[in-house]
Amino acid sequence: MYNLSSYNTGDFTLLGIPGLEQYHVWISIPFCFIYLVAIVGNSILLYLIAVERSLHAPMFFFLSMLAITDVILSTTCVPKTLTIFWLGPQKISFPGCLTQLFFLHYSFVLDSAILLAMAFDRYVAICSPLRYTTILNPKTTVKIVVGISFRSFCVIVPCVFLANRLPFCGTHIKPHTYCEHIGVARLACADISINIWYGFCVPIMTVISDVILIAVSYTLILCVVFRLPSLDARQKALGTCGSHVCVILMFYIPAFFSILAHRFGHNVPRTFHILFANLYVVIPPALNPIVYGVKTKQIRDKVILLLFPQKVAVI
Repeated sequence: MYNLSSYNTGDFTLLGIPGLEQYHVWISIPFCFIYLVAIVGNSILLYLIAVERSLHAPMFFFLSMLAITDVILSTTCVPKTLTIFWLGPQKISFPGCLTQLFFLHYSFVLDSAILLAMAFDRYVAICSPLRYTTILNPKTTVKIVVGISFRSFCVIVPCVFLANRLPFCGTHIKPHTYCEHIGVARLACADISINIWYGFCVPIMTVISDVILIAVSYTLILCVVFRLPSLDARQKALGTCGSHVCVILMFYIPAFFSILAHRFGHNVPRTFHILFANLYVVIPPALNPIVYGVKTKQIRDKVILLLFPQKVAVI
């Protein structure tokens, strides 16, 4: 057992994006704007779902959970990143680094599980519409939320313990804007094989299983949709899934690129990888409420009513 008391007491120094230090202030402008969009957009979404009784349905309950998780994901990383961009390299304590590490990866795995729950909701709504309220009753919905939250917790907590057991007797300087599991582990002066294999295989296999189940759900949905007799019915059914498909693509495509580049992309420039990793924690949380606001009629109508009540009253 390593002597953690003598090795893990020092702070880490986060440098930012290596190679782009002179542009940090300029990079911070779009980052700050996108982060504000994410916070405001998700807050409006949560407010509407909370106050509008017509939005008290399983689909919007899962959507509110996605909004909360997106806020946690971006807030875990972006404020510290902006501080680095504005004030230069910043220190973060080892417990603070582990806390950031946990919420970053937990939010990612939980986002994936929420998208799976939303795919199941669409499957039931389209393939078994008459049984929708029976299958997805409030009790079942709460069980799903508790189940996916607990699963995500169980997947990520070992990463924290694996990082906490490592001795950091060398440099505490990390060329990044936030702490993530493998990056922190690579600063250790010990064998990190178990960190690499657990940190890569277990979360990825969990997310891949979500992707497979989402694909199965939408395959079954498409089979039902294309058997519908009228074109209007098919368009309406596909329209209800459009926003969800957009969010799925925005989440998984950059996520898998970032993870695979981190593990296998030895020829990918570190500057590009870290910049992309920063964009990933801020852009999807900002775009998700916009996509749902534009493509989901119930939310779009409520947003217009909230922002332009006088024009709606005149119309």
